Amino acid sequence: MHDYEKQHYELLRRNAPECMVLLKNRGDFPLSGPGEIALYGSGARHTVKGGTGSGDVNSRFFITVEQGLQNAGFTVTTGAWLDAYDKVCAAAHERFLEEIRREAKEKHTMPILLGMGRAMPEPNYALPLDGRGDTALYVLSRNSGEGNDRRSIPGDVLLTETEIRDILALQEKYAHFMLVLNVGGPVDLTPVAAAENILILSQLGTVTGDALADVLLGRSYPSGKLTTTWAAWPDYPMIGGFGGEDDTDYREGIYVGYRYFDTVGKAAAYPFGFGLGYTSFALGAAELSAEGTGITVRVPVSNTGRFPGRDTVQLYASLPEGRLDRPYQTLAAFAKTGELKPGESETVTLRFGMEELASYDEKAAAWVLEAGRTILRLGTSSRDTSVCGAVDLKEGVTVRKVTRVGGVPGFADWKPETRAHEDAENVPAVTISPAAFAALKWPEPAAPSERARKKAATLSAEELIGLCIGKFSGGFTSVIGSASTHVAGAAGESIESVDGVPALVMADGPAGLRLAQKYTKDEKGCHALGSTMPAGFEELFSPAQRWFMQKLEKKPKGEIFEQYCTAIPIGTALAQSWNPALAELCGELVAEEMEHFGVHLWLAPAMNIHRSILCGRNFEYLSEDPLLSGKIAAGITRGVQKHPGCGVTIKHFFCNNQETNRYQTSSNLSERALREIYLRGFAICIREGDPVALMTSYNLVNGVHTSERRDVLKTVLREEWGWRGLVMTDWIVSMIGKRGGKYRMAKSAPSIAAGNSLFMPGSPGDYRMALSAMQGKGGKHMLTRGEAETCAAYVMDTAWRLTEHKEENR
Repeated sequence: MHDYEKQHYELLRRNAPECMVLLKNRGDFPLSGPGEIALYGSGARHTVKGGTGSGDVNSRFFITVEQGLQNAGFTVTTGAWLDAYDKVCAAAHERFLEEIRREAKEKHTMPILLGMGRAMPEPNYALPLDGRGDTALYVLSRNSGEGNDRRSIPGDVLLTETEIRDILALQEKYAHFMLVLNVGGPVDLTPVAAAENILILSQLGTVTGDALADVLLGRSYPSGKLTTTWAAWPDYPMIGGFGGEDDTDYREGIYVGYRYFDTVGKAAAYPFGFGLGYTSFALGAAELSAEGTGITVRVPVSNTGRFPGRDTVQLYASLPEGRLDRPYQTLAAFAKTGELKPGESETVTLRFGMEELASYDEKAAAWVLEAGRTILRLGTSSRDTSVCGAVDLKEGVTVRKVTRVGGVPGFADWKPETRAHEDAENVPAVTISPAAFAALKWPEPAAPSERARKKAATLSAEELIGLCIGKFSGGFTSVIGSASTHVAGAAGESIESVDGVPALVMADGPAGLRLAQKYTKDEKGCHALGSTMPAGFEELFSPAQRWFMQKLEKKPKGEIFEQYCTAIPIGTALAQSWNPALAELCGELVAEEMEHFGVHLWLAPAMNIHRSILCGRNFEYLSEDPLLSGKIAAGITRGVQKHPGCGVTIKHFFCNNQETNRYQTSSNLSERALREIYLRGFAICIREGDPVALMTSYNLVNGVHTSERRDVLKTVLREEWGWRGLVMTDWIVSMIGKRGGKYRMAKSAPSIAAGNSLFMPGSPGDYRMALSAMQGKGGKHMLTRGEAETCAAYVMDTAWRLTEHKEENR
């Protein structure tokens, strides 16, 4: 194992417990030391380090829960149970694959397209719970991934009869019992509410099993908080649609996640922001102050328990009810303490600008604050807060005039009939003058550099389009994101078609770099050995297809090289730390490996909103809240981009909130919901992290592909936000599109015309279409030379930004 692998492993092991969330704590843990332990559940030996698809990481190894316990000195007394479960699981997996093949045959499609990302539901079985010892763990595991959404069935969102039976039996049988959740998103825990110790281990990458053992023994402690509301499945709102083949209507508007639960007063099993520790904390009296439009709250936090720990303080704001409806409260700021020993205290500071709380008024096309009193609440979850102060605004304010974008959905957003209310008359208050908002500064509209514009003006039409289309590779390597010749197994790269403009090498994410483990090199570049498909893909092919693919694999010639990357915690787990500094640390880790392997752009972080717990890629994403998403993504971005030559690609811009027919389905929503919920996190990340690149999503928004929405790509990104980075598409490959659907696949010419500088992964057909459009032969698809020059200039600026530092440092 290389030194960088060892260093990164140790770094993650020390910090991963920050991502774990303790939901229930009777006081049985931490244990006094290792001993006999009875280990049960699907995740005990078949631990999931991270979800499936492009976010998978080909690490050299990762530690399962069973291995982690054994490494820590525990004696696992349930070997026979685990062996028997292996057989049950293997048989169920074969039935699962056969069902996918049968269904694909009926639908006249490829099994890999139908089954990609579909997780096998947990099977039922009858195995004796006879492990020795007085301590037991049941590790409940769930997987999901790119290409399919989760389902509200037993074995996925719901628990199976077996799981319910065994968890309740173990709670009664063992003196010390913990339910451990090796999951990437919520499951309905209602049937096992009797369990008295519940830990969300999550999916922590390479270190998963060792990090859990550390927490069980008190060598470290969990300090995470939920980034998504966990509720009984029937309690989630069904206002808007989900999973529509052609259209999905976001009728819930701005009432996503805790905004809905808190506004209508519906209790959740475990609310947004909730999380316990081995110890307890108390908040002291808060101090409130204001300067300009900025609000500062300082509050002392004390450790009142018996163990060391860290706590996250959350500040929520309830805007006054006026002409525009508003949620009961929204997260305004948060801060995490350092480690506090028993009896120790620390004063944390929370800051935000009142303009950040503005609502979007569609009629006025403006961000506005209405007159009245904004109530501030401090606490440790959205449902455990107390009023700490108020902000008075005597007159309404138009914070910023903008332009209508995003189209119209064809329906009106749902609004609550009433809103929860709390009196806040006799509380500390500050007053903000409407005049203070006049001093706010907004970014200047962005444009490529003068150097790049001048260069673009000298290029031929063929050269301009060449810069705007990814390197042609074709075949299945493009579909699975393994099309680079500079770095084996990297997702793709741009073309070196213009002198002085080097290729940009891109590797998938967001839980670390996904590269081929072994490869060879020759004059044509690097060649991956073995399969470059994400885990589980090959199983979906028939034996004959697998045999044919093996025949196509290149025989090793010459020296064989290795490249192993570190799997970091999944996006949701990283956000559960509520610690942008930890996110930054993980970003630095990834950047060191980017430098080691020669990758310029990491296709991460992924930061779509957890609109529904059914989204198959939620594990890659961060939260149901845009503020938390933006802050964590900005932390990752700063960490990566501290390293010259390394850049992130924030994605998927925008409204990529389901996997069902993801290439050709339209997310339909109001402009208010678009701006307040689905674009806001991206805006925060751009403002605080300045990412090098951004990736548009596969889906359409209100009937237009995101890659072709010039109103958002130009008006919002370039003019309102003043961002000068590179816009690229997701991997658009026409061969995987659905025939005969309501909407077509995204296309190169209208995407480039809209401001999507780089159409990935690139094909001769994409090149020909864009070139024809620029030459006036594209039929209804028009592309001007000016539009192509601007897009090519952004590609050149990015290539120079990420490569010329090497020349400067020589």
